[in-house]
Amino acid sequence: MASTLPDPCPDTGGTAAGTAHTPPVDGQAAASRIEAHGIDHIPDSERRGRARELFSVWAAGGINYLALVVGGALVLMGLSLWQSLAVLFVGNLFWILTGWLSVSGPAAGAPSEVITRALYGVIGNRVNNAVVGWVISVCYFALNLSAAAVAAFSLVAKVGIPVNTGVKVAVIVVIAALTLVISVYGHAMIMKLYLPITLVLAAAFVVVAVVVVRHADFGYVPEHHLTGIDLWATVLAGVTLIASGPLSYTTSADFSRYLPRTTPKRAIVGWTALGGFLPGVAVSALGVLAATTVDMTDPQAALEKILPGWFTPVFLLALVLGTIAINALTAYSAGLALQAVGLRIRRSVSVLFDGTAAVALTLYGLLVSNFLDTVSNVMQLTVVLLGPSMAIYATDIVLRRNRYDGPALTDESPDSPFWYRGGVNWAGALSLLAGATTSALCVNTLYFTGPIAAALGDVDLALPVGMTVACLCYVLTTRRSAALRNVTTA
Repeated sequence: MASTLPDPCPDTGGTAAGTAHTPPVDGQAAASRIEAHGIDHIPDSERRGRARELFSVWAAGGINYLALVVGGALVLMGLSLWQSLAVLFVGNLFWILTGWLSVSGPAAGAPSEVITRALYGVIGNRVNNAVVGWVISVCYFALNLSAAAVAAFSLVAKVGIPVNTGVKVAVIVVIAALTLVISVYGHAMIMKLYLPITLVLAAAFVVVAVVVVRHADFGYVPEHHLTGIDLWATVLAGVTLIASGPLSYTTSADFSRYLPRTTPKRAIVGWTALGGFLPGVAVSALGVLAATTVDMTDPQAALEKILPGWFTPVFLLALVLGTIAINALTAYSAGLALQAVGLRIRRSVSVLFDGTAAVALTLYGLLVSNFLDTVSNVMQLTVVLLGPSMAIYATDIVLRRNRYDGPALTDESPDSPFWYRGGVNWAGALSLLAGATTSALCVNTLYFTGPIAAALGDVDLALPVGMTVACLCYVLTTRRSAALRNVTTA
């Protein structure tokens, strides 16, 4: 029994999708209705699309304000221009892992939130989805919503409306509502909208790129030149900061699960990775270049100083649109995570619940904390969990040769092949605990510095150490357990 209450399907007179056959519909028709499927299995008869459609999904989400902020932050951390660009390149290579996780979607016909029952067991996966899936997703939703709100506040001020507390709340609610409409309508709507969104955002950021490149100081050298252990500590912190973006998408199978199971894995990995990597490098590089000539402590205000006056409103609108795009993906996955925790509510209702929580966090973030510091430290701290989580997921796909029984994964009863012992796959659970613990010992942020990081002169090795330990533990413990015998479909 799947712990999901699908939305009524118009084609079946209200029959829950996943419990009865629903005839396939084209993308245009599917996009105009609320997605009926939640975390239930997608039958082959309803699979559609091509792998290349994944490019625009990830590209639209990557052209956003947060990428500019992170790029500028690298220079503010003390790195030179070329060091910052090298860090951007290395950190964005983690999109390959995001692409690799995507291949499990078509294989299982299920979202990541369900596939990970194979890793942690039915009950263990509920805890995983509650923390790694839902809490972290809502935090990222709030961070991005904060960025969009700041841009929207400036836009409202330019039309002569005083930006008081009431106006701020209204703006945040409107942006969140637009985001949640896309998330509620779901997968087909995302597939339909994200190509034109990608093109519009790309056009806007081309203008930004031309202006920034003209003003950039390509000979920039930081006032305090980093050397030795200080340089390596900053470089590793920067890579962790950049990598936290792709690592946050351990849910990438959510957007590939409607593809036919025969879709080539190479195409799925390639289009997903390229969709995240190219804009991730390009937009963050603009933040780096801008930081060589203006103070990126307040990126939006800094860029407005060098952009043409006529283009500033367009730029602000692009920032808002880009954030809506990335947050719609986050809210969609968070809604599925909430269902996978065990709440028997419709996916559309769970998405609205996510939005409410994110709005509350956004109001706190804007009124209480420093936005730039919050972004940097929260993203680095989440890697403590996200790195090991992604490493275990990627390793499981290799060990199982990407063979997942989608219908069996929806079975949450004690008879499920993924019940393991007491509903927990201890190989996965202990590996995640080991990876997260060692990662926490090696992390270095404003809020917390682990003892190993302190002993190494504040060098942050949380990402490589946590992922390596989690991977090795999972390989060793899984090969000695019955976990892989629960693999089934070819």
